Amino acid sequence: MADMSDKISIDDFHKVDIRVGEILSAEKVADTDKLLRLTVRFGKDAEGHAEDRQIVSGIATYFSDPSTLVGKKVAFAYNLAPRTIRGLESNGMILGAMGDDGSFSLLEATSQAGSRVQ
Repeated sequence: MADMSDKISIDDFHKVDIRVGEILSAEKVADTDKLLRLTVRFGKDAEGHAEDRQIVSGIATYFSDPSTLVGKKVAFAYNLAPRTIRGLESNGMILGAMGDDGSFSLLEATSQAGSRVQ
């Protein structure tokens, strides 16, 4: 019988708002090995203004040139509570996949920024 202690309900899963965001800028966070500061566009808000967020992520070791991330449309956990990392407020989490061989890839999308992942 499977261990159910790490399972979540479908209701818990529905609480996670996953959206496509377009990376506008990516740069290493000073004095860190793993952190990148991303500026990500999630489409437009209700008034029609661009909705850009700062997201700090520990993926720098996988991208020797962070500028290669600019323009990519990637899946993000959109509705996480803000968190301060190294003095920078982070407003979301980038989603990626880690292979058994240690490889890492982002969950890229072709949908427009702001699209919800269903």
